[in-house]
Amino acid sequence: MAKKVLVVEDNELNLKLFCDLLRAHEFVAEPVRDGREAVARTREFAPDLIIMDVQMPHVTGYELILELKADEDLRAIPVMAVTAYAGRDDEERIRGAGAEAYVSKPISLARFMEVVGTLT
Repeated sequence: MAKKVLVVEDNELNLKLFCDLLRAHEFVAEPVRDGREAVARTREFAPDLIIMDVQMPHVTGYELILELKADEDLRAIPVMAVTAYAGRDDEERIRGAGAEAYVSKPISLARFMEVVGTLT
């Protein structure tokens, strides 16, 4: 059975790229455009991995990671954080919130799939 990946990304081009890439590698990809829907969609979809944009309107990926990791039913799902705004302390802060991986944009497609592979 194919592994399921929830992709939380507000940028339409990145969302399409990530989902298309995952589907090309035989994953089931579920797009989420609004971070406010991420936790509810995680419960419904029961993904094997969550790919989370860090910088989104309304709610940040950092806040969502904290919320997911505080939830006993969801905390075991690995989170791969993706961001275009990689400051010096960002990776440490995001990993401290509970993300198992951190990838900065622009994304190397090979690196992206390599990290997905290690987390699923």
